[in-house]
Amino acid sequence: MPSHIENPKQAVAAIFNSAVAASALSAAWELGFLDELRNRKTVDLEEFSSQHDLDKDSMKGLVTALEIVDVVAKSGEDWSAIIPGRLFEEAYTNKSLFHWLTNGSAELFSKIPYVVKNKNRTGTFYQRDSVAIAYACHDINSLHFDPAFWTAMDSLDFSVNLVVDLGSGSGERLMQILDKYPGATGIGIDVAGPALKVAAADAASRGYKDRLSFVEGDARELSFREEFAEVDLLTCFLMGHDFWPRENCVASLKRLREAFPKARRFLMGDATRVLLNTAGSSYAVKVPDVPTFTLGFEFGHAMMGVYLPTMEDWEGVFAEGGWRCRKSHLLDSPSRSVIFELEHT
Repeated sequence: MPSHIENPKQAVAAIFNSAVAASALSAAWELGFLDELRNRKTVDLEEFSSQHDLDKDSMKGLVTALEIVDVVAKSGEDWSAIIPGRLFEEAYTNKSLFHWLTNGSAELFSKIPYVVKNKNRTGTFYQRDSVAIAYACHDINSLHFDPAFWTAMDSLDFSVNLVVDLGSGSGERLMQILDKYPGATGIGIDVAGPALKVAAADAASRGYKDRLSFVEGDARELSFREEFAEVDLLTCFLMGHDFWPRENCVASLKRLREAFPKARRFLMGDATRVLLNTAGSSYAVKVPDVPTFTLGFEFGHAMMGVYLPTMEDWEGVFAEGGWRCRKSHLLDSPSRSVIFELEHT
């Protein structure tokens, strides 16, 4: 951390270089370089660049950025043997969090001076890349939420016939559920039309066209439809905070209860607020202990004007919204996250 570097020039250089490295890490994942290095343990950079039609000097800059922050290293003086660095595995685990920040939320953070001015905070005053966010969330779900999610799924006391995923993004979670339950069908609901088109095309190419459909809609404003009548499993990941503030959340939970009258379980997972405005929360973290993702997640949503609930906030709305929490699965990453197992009261 820069605060541990005594020389001020070196400390500030570390801040600057880390900012560049964050984008380089995200790009290295998207370009396939991180997976290539993880699988092969060593990569000839010039060969990799030629095989993927990438500018060699630009790739040398990307790898140098990662080398400066100990994510990769050179075994020798040339570029023929790039190997994992001291922080490679931890960086690989968190690669999609960097992608969420530097790709999905790039425009938001580049417009901080504009976004924080109250006179500009009306209408649609910021933009994010919904396709990039869906791409990142696919990996975030897989690496960070899936172990606890599948523990909850394995504890279900019924066989799933029809599942709805709110904020379905890439549709990956729905496809995984349909793999587990070959007789089941699914519906993905998301407010982001471009992400839905990508998800639908991917699902069709993988053979789910007759079992999986996607609907553009706002999970906060859903009402009963005939196709929801027999839904027995409801899932929602990385968008529960969009239900808030409190009065809106209670209203949304009530609407979901009415929209899905036969839902036997509602699995909802999200990161919670643990850094900004957390006085009185037993889950709060102090500045020296802020984990990866927390600052970007909370700062970014503050700029968007989206209220992020604490754990205590969530625990105080379920009963009023018509749900009972059977169990909470607490996760350390990303940020301080949780999966709630809910059922109708």
